[in-house]
Parts: sequence; structure tokens; C-alpha cells
Amino acid sequence: MRTEKKLKLKQLRHWRIRKRVSGTSERPRMSVCFTCENIHVQFIDDVAGKTLAAASTVSKSETKELSANVAGAKKLGAIAAKYALDKGITAVVFDRGGTRYHGKIKALADAAREAGLKF
Repeated sequence: MRTEKKLKLKQLRHWRIRKRVSGTSERPRMSVCFTCENIHVQFIDDVAGKTLAAASTVSKSETKELSANVAGAKKLGAIAAKYALDKGITAVVFDRGGTRYHGKIKALADAAREAGLKF
């Protein structure tokens, strides 16, 4: 019962954020999702409804050995920024997905900034 309420409140926060945050082809939305075991990052053009680039700890590339902690978030943030820069994405709008901006979320965002993305 308690976890259902927490999930509902997180979903409400996410909807509240998504009312204001929207991505375009010039400045896509960098959406971050953390599960217990994995991290997913997508660069989304909301106008066209397409994902322009993505990185995840589930993929079969250099991110396979990463886990969903602060160290893994730092490495994945840099890798995701590299993927975005390869696709020509230099500026993004950050979508933290209803979670607080500290810990893993902050580490991922700081690593992406250091790798060259502009928020």
C-alpha cells in the first residue's frame, strides 16, 4: 500500500515536469530513467515523436558492465553525451523523470555537462 502511494506521487511529479519540459529537434529532451538494476537515457524529439539517440546499461556495448549506482551514472552520462554529440545534438532539456535532483541523477547530469552537452 505504501509503495503504491509513493509510485503514484512520483508519477504525478513526472507529469507536472512534463507539462513544462518538451524537446525539439534542435534541443531534444534528455529523459533519464533509473530502475533497481539499470539506467536508461534517451534523447527525444517530442514534436516528431522520435528517439534521436539512446544509451542504457542493458545495451550490448561498453555500458554492459555498469550498474545503477553513482559511479555507473557518471560513466553512462559521459557515454550518453558522446552518443548525442555523434548525432549532432549539442543542447538538451533535462527531464529527471520525477526524481529528486541529487545523487545518481546529479552525477549523470554533471558527467553529461563535462562531456560537452549544454543544459
